[in-house]
Amino acid sequence: MVMHRSPLGLLAFLLLLAAAPISSRAADCGSTASPKLDWQECTKKNLMLQGSDLQGANLFSTDFSLTDLSGSNFKSANLEKASLVRASLEGSHAEGANFAKIEAYRASFANIVADAASFAGAELQRANFAGARLSGASFEKAELGRADFDKAVLTGVKFSFANLSRADLSSAVFEGPATFERAFMFLTRIEGLDLSAAAGLEQAQIDLACGDASTKLPAGLSAPSNWPCPAEHE
Repeated sequence: MVMHRSPLGLLAFLLLLAAAPISSRAADCGSTASPKLDWQECTKKNLMLQGSDLQGANLFSTDFSLTDLSGSNFKSANLEKASLVRASLEGSHAEGANFAKIEAYRASFANIVADAASFAGAELQRANFAGARLSGASFEKAELGRADFDKAVLTGVKFSFANLSRADLSSAVFEGPATFERAFMFLTRIEGLDLSAAAGLEQAQIDLACGDASTKLPAGLSAPSNWPCPAEHE
């Protein structure tokens, strides 16, 4: 038996659909960059999107691989699980943004302002954070092998359970305590750093890391006899 929807019933259905929460609607992948847009799971690969205003945007699982997003606004945007492989966010603003679980191998975050942003669980091998402002940011459980933090401000950053293997923190700025609880620090460069106020550091981590005579450690920890480490050649 074929059921026919009455005109009034159809109108009611359409009104309910229009009133549905924005999160339940399909992403508008064809729209131009604008604040609070929905590009969830859209493909935006290998594009030139410099200076885009994506404040508060839903960029969950968006593919930005190889895309130039330098100088853009990501304040409070949600980029969880986005792909940023070899993408550039240089000079962008991303205060309070969610970069949790992103895939950003060889991505550039140079000079980004991302205070209080979350990079928890992110894949950030060989990522460039040179000159970045990251006060209060979280890198908990992040993969940061060979990441570069040259002159980055890391005040209050959480590296708990992060993999910092061969990451370079030697020229970073710590204007307050950072947390390194259970971080893996195999050959992590900490030459010249004042880590006397760092939380969560243990002797086993220091024994794996690369410091020098000017590295300051928390009370109770001591420099291993094999410091300084030899220079690495990639």
